[in-house]
Amino acid sequence: MSPLLKKFLKTFVPIAFGLFLVWYSYYSTSPEEREQILYYISNADLFWVIISVIIGILSHLSRAIRWNYLLEPLGYRPKIINNLFIVLISYFANLGIPRSGEVLRATALATYEKVPFEKGFGTIVTERVIDLLMLLLVILVALFLQTDVILGFLEEKGFSFFGAFGIIAVGIIGLLFATWIIRKSSSKFAMKLKVFLNGLLDGVLSVFKMKRKWGFIFHTFFIWGCYIAMFWVIKYTVEETSPLSLSELLFAFIAGAFAMSTTNGGIGLYPIAVSAALGIYDVSSVSGDAFGWIMWIAQTLMVVVFGAISFLVLPLLNRNR
Repeated sequence: MSPLLKKFLKTFVPIAFGLFLVWYSYYSTSPEEREQILYYISNADLFWVIISVIIGILSHLSRAIRWNYLLEPLGYRPKIINNLFIVLISYFANLGIPRSGEVLRATALATYEKVPFEKGFGTIVTERVIDLLMLLLVILVALFLQTDVILGFLEEKGFSFFGAFGIIAVGIIGLLFATWIIRKSSSKFAMKLKVFLNGLLDGVLSVFKMKRKWGFIFHTFFIWGCYIAMFWVIKYTVEETSPLSLSELLFAFIAGAFAMSTTNGGIGLYPIAVSAALGIYDVSSVSGDAFGWIMWIAQTLMVVVFGAISFLVLPLLNRNR
């Protein structure tokens, strides 16, 4: 496969898949259900939507500050305002082309703060590894807090406790076996994978070598606390979801997080995934869809508006650089 075709598919397929899911979501609901969903969206309490957007901005500001903790050991300390604009631009870019934001982020940092591309990109990879670990932590917390509900849901689908435990055990054994094969193999693919995994491990361990590691850890938990909080306040925009507890909303949050990484900015898939997760707690599909669409629209508009502003302001603010 040619590089050009591969690049085209990586860009086009997620967008096409997202648009298909928007179409599917529309035609899989009745006219009455669509009318109810639109009613919820158009009558959503803007106070809570604005609060969610403000929390989202705080998470980006915290990420901009935390970025310097990774750059300082390399001998660089960019302006926080530049970091913030670059972070917002990267999220804006990812809406159009998946993962292009990471490249653009490292490029902008090199342009305006003279940080070599490979060093800036290395810190971004480290951030992504830490974010993945935080998502796994949230999943573990949700599993612990909602064990009874999860087991009940699995039993409804025909899985017993021992069956669920068996699936987890097989998964762990399979992971260990795959790790053993990779370590023993000398194929090109295995060697590349080993280099990649070692790089990820080095990125994680570098956190404990930095001078301001506790500040980095604080901002990491603050960022993810903001992610959950901006999701949690949206529950007050839909009457049926307002009584849900934080632990119950965590599953919908996790479903949404996976949806965001599957299509560009979660287009199409995000409301479907969130609604399906809320359905476990007997939230109607109409209320679940409304919740998902309100959350997705609010955060997407935030990224588009502030990302576009950052795209225009960043070169003006640094016109002498």
